[in-house]
Formats: sequence, structure tokens, C-alpha cells
Amino acid sequence: MVNYHNRYYYYPTPSYVPFRAPSTVALAKITGGPLASQLQGNVFFMENPHGTEVFAEVFGLPAYQPAKDGKKPIGPHGFHIHENGTCEVGDPQTPFEAAGGHWNPHNQPHGNHAGDFPALFSNNGYARMSFFTNKFTVEEVIGKSVIIHESPDDYRTQPAGDAGRRLGCGIIRKVQFQNQPKQ
Repeated sequence: MVNYHNRYYYYPTPSYVPFRAPSTVALAKITGGPLASQLQGNVFFMENPHGTEVFAEVFGLPAYQPAKDGKKPIGPHGFHIHENGTCEVGDPQTPFEAAGGHWNPHNQPHGNHAGDFPALFSNNGYARMSFFTNKFTVEEVIGKSVIIHESPDDYRTQPAGDAGRRLGCGIIRKVQFQNQPKQ
């Protein structure tokens, strides 16, 4: 909990860094689609002097199932920024296709997209992860979407890592703290 202008806020801050209010914070509220309706969570993006810290906390992930009979495993889960800021379900068998492909502003091969994240590992449906990247700023990802996939990303298959169907989606929006002017 942080007291910022006499208001208290809950959001993650690394314990190894003395707290200072980040100048830009964004949040994607993840909601599950028809393939994982119980899925929900938050992904925070916090500006850092040398890049962006990303913190994810997700509940309701499906139970791990190993690959079997030529089918891909379910989990660990591919996790990416996608190019369009929409979480329209569309076809219930292939939801969230309107979010487009992985966000790739520098036209790099898969595995090096700015929007490629580490996999989410489910622990009885729960995942929590934090990582740091200098591939983008918080401002650059506002208005894009975050997608959680059914299967792991192989970081090789072009164009998107063969991570399977899209289970959950959230649009990245700037967080406005009280007593902070809107921009």
C-alpha cells in the first residue's frame, strides 16, 4: 500500500527498489472468453528509468494437461501483447482473433517480437509473474491488448509461436491516480 497525495493505492512495486510513484502506469484487466470463462487477472505495466516492469497475476487458468495423441499440451500458457486493442470474442471456437497478431513494431522474427512475454505457469489455476523489459515503454503499449493462450509458445514457429487458442484478453489502459491531471 502506498500513500500518494494522501490517497492509498495498491499496486506492485519491487521490494529492491525504493518506492517512487512511477510517472506512467497502465493496466490490462484480463477476462476469460468462451474457452476459459473462469479466467481473470491483472497485468500492470510500470515505467522504470531503464524500461518497463510488467507484473501479472492471473486466476482461473485451466489445469495442465501434457501433450497426448498428437495434441498440444494445455499450459504453460503463451502470453503476449497483441497489435489491436480489442477483446471482441467473435467465433467462440477461436475467440479474440480481432486482437490481431503479436505486437511487432520492429518487424522481427517470432521470438524477438516486442510483445513476446515469458510463459505463464499455472499453479492450481493461479499464476503470478514479474519481469523487466526495455523493448517498449508503457506509452507505446497503451491501447494494445494482452492475450493468454492455451498452450506454450515455442518462440520459433513463424509468425506466432504456435501457442494455440486464445483463452483470455485484456485491453491495456493508462491508470489515472486521483489528484493527477488527465493527459
